[in-house]
Amino acid sequence: MNQALEQLKVPGPIPNRYTQPFWDGTAKEQFMLQHCDDCSHWVFYPRSHCPHCWSRSLSWKEASGLGKVKSFTDIHRPGHPAWEAVTPYTVALIRLDEGPTMLSTVIDTPRELLTVGQPVKAAYVKVGEFVLPMFRALTRK
Repeated sequence: MNQALEQLKVPGPIPNRYTQPFWDGTAKEQFMLQHCDDCSHWVFYPRSHCPHCWSRSLSWKEASGLGKVKSFTDIHRPGHPAWEAVTPYTVALIRLDEGPTMLSTVIDTPRELLTVGQPVKAAYVKVGEFVLPMFRALTRK
């Protein structure tokens, strides 16, 4: 699937002043998240202030890129026609070990082996001309 993803011609992220460090990190295969200097919560999605204490003292730190599947589904009718070439694919809500939840694609994991609570690790996948964070399942201990 990874080779097929690289061939896609899809609209990508449009970085702005809040999200640019996240996308710069992804391009370097670093999982960067905002961290509140006042209340110590991790923050995702990138924004101007902490959603926990409203502080504007957010800094960027490298996070683990580890998490657990909260929920998942298979996509059979993609939101953009360019993704049709790789359907069906699995998207999941990932609760990052640092606390926030993000929506992402799960790759290289047979659907029948994916479960809620499954540990996952970030993978950096070239999709068209962009590098996107996706996740691979880890084996349970």
